[in-house]
Amino acid sequence: MRITSPAHLDEISIQLKAQLEKWEGSIAVCGGTACIASGCSAVKKAVEEELQKRGLFERIRLLVTGCHGFCQQGPIVVVRPGDIFYCKVQPEWIGEIVEKTVLGGETITKFLYRDPQKKRRIPKEKNIPFYSAQKRLILELNPFIDPLDIRDYIAHDGYKALVKALFQMTPQEIVEEVKKSGLRGRGGGGFPTGRKWESAVKAKGERKWVICNADEGDPGAFMDEAILEGNPHLVVEGMIIGARAVGANGGFVYVRNEYPNALWKISTAVEQAREWGFLGENILGSGFNFDIRINRGGGAFVCGESTALMASLEGKVGEPRAKYIHTVEHGYHNEPSVLNNVETWANVPFIIMKGWEAFKKLGTETSPGTKIFSMVGKVNNTGLVEVPMGMPLRKLVEEIGGGAPKGGRIKAVQTGGPSGGCLPESLLDLPIDFDALTEAGSMMGSGGIIVMDYDTCMVDVAQYFIRFLRSESCGKCTPCREGLAEMDRILTAITEGNGALDDIEYLEELGKWMKEASLCALGTTAPNPVLSTIRYFRDEYLAHIIDGICPAGVCKELIEYRIKAEKCTGCTACLKVCPVGAVKGKRKEVHTIDTALCIKCGACYEACKFGAIVR
Repeated sequence: MRITSPAHLDEISIQLKAQLEKWEGSIAVCGGTACIASGCSAVKKAVEEELQKRGLFERIRLLVTGCHGFCQQGPIVVVRPGDIFYCKVQPEWIGEIVEKTVLGGETITKFLYRDPQKKRRIPKEKNIPFYSAQKRLILELNPFIDPLDIRDYIAHDGYKALVKALFQMTPQEIVEEVKKSGLRGRGGGGFPTGRKWESAVKAKGERKWVICNADEGDPGAFMDEAILEGNPHLVVEGMIIGARAVGANGGFVYVRNEYPNALWKISTAVEQAREWGFLGENILGSGFNFDIRINRGGGAFVCGESTALMASLEGKVGEPRAKYIHTVEHGYHNEPSVLNNVETWANVPFIIMKGWEAFKKLGTETSPGTKIFSMVGKVNNTGLVEVPMGMPLRKLVEEIGGGAPKGGRIKAVQTGGPSGGCLPESLLDLPIDFDALTEAGSMMGSGGIIVMDYDTCMVDVAQYFIRFLRSESCGKCTPCREGLAEMDRILTAITEGNGALDDIEYLEELGKWMKEASLCALGTTAPNPVLSTIRYFRDEYLAHIIDGICPAGVCKELIEYRIKAEKCTGCTACLKVCPVGAVKGKRKEVHTIDTALCIKCGACYEACKFGAIVR
């Protein structure tokens, strides 16, 4: 099938909508990476076998979708009509689900999500607190389409925004629409997208390029992955519109190689878009030519930086270059290049189709639209969320995320990935926007949210991220290369009980110079974990240095496990799990710990049910 005109697309879209309406119902199995890890493949197979056995393949559609977002509850199955949401589904449940829900219209209460706050079961996805507080523009279609089938995307009005951009708008009008929308880059920098495109239009060069940065390397982040896995054609459509706006005829999607599922989905989408006439020559009969190539990243975190990514595309070592050379003028092969991340491109079709006013209504004046976050760590509801900009962090973490597990207290939230800052619980009422987070010493970044409770040592957290960034630094510039190594050395001394008071001031001075003198954003933002933890959790640094203790009981060199005699029941649970025989005692007698033998693994602490072991 090759679509040759807007009228032809309308005709095909109507036909495909009609085909979808013929199904009596559907069983949507979430096929996102988290659900794959929790066993959705076995669930899918069980659905296939059950439908086959009952002769229902012509009546009930099996739909394997992208990520539904509520990763904590996978595998997820949604039965339609009715939008009945079943979670943590086991293959052996499928027979009952088909019998009672698909054929009988009955909701099986025991398979529904249970709200831990109100102690009740909730049948529909939209009524679950995790979903009800969200506003989904980009992730809206994830639960409803097969990401490997372009027909599903077209049946849901896919590529209609492209038609509008090609036949009803000039390139200048496209740029102006994006500019008026206030869309800011979702990859971390927050630069106004329309201004970047406007600069590219003015840039001189025989060829121009558009590039999608899908090299998502932040620990705990999977926003771009979920978009590519769930609705890859949305990104392809956004890139074609962007190419039309700036006058580009070639494009790249630079995908992290550690994302095999996303790589498969976006590669398939590009192939299908080419076959159906949305890529290649004379797109939809408009006379516009544009095509996309897929490139796999080499596993370097620094290649998420724009100039390093372009160097990698050229087959060179992925190293950044000086920022006074702008990529919109001298990018890939020294030609004008527009680079935006996955989420930024995915916003473009909505803006073109609905208008800049509809986008601007969401979010804040300086940060309009929605933002996708991956929420992980010490929080009840881990997963992927999309919320309007400006939502307070507290609502995101406590209402959507469900707060800390087991009635614990939230100590800090890190935003912005490994180069982001750690904000204390007292600042959770901050609005989620680019400017407010930066002012507080953190940043929006690409959208990673890591929640921490009081079992977290903030000095240890700072050291973890500094070590990650040190290992991922390209080493090209001295401030980043040597600054991260020196920060690592000092933090190691502090966590081992060998720190000095002037180390804190030294870390702050190092951070200042790294921010001012590093070549790229990896180096200029790398000090954030250290500077923010010193700013908000200085007392923990002082406790390590002055008192020789780790308040959270994390830093091994500063821990000493002991048993409270008045609480010990002599149950021997701690003795049984100790790998080195450091726990001594007989059954029903008070036990002791030989500190000379203890390796401080914490196994005894975890095993004790009576709170007898302290650190």
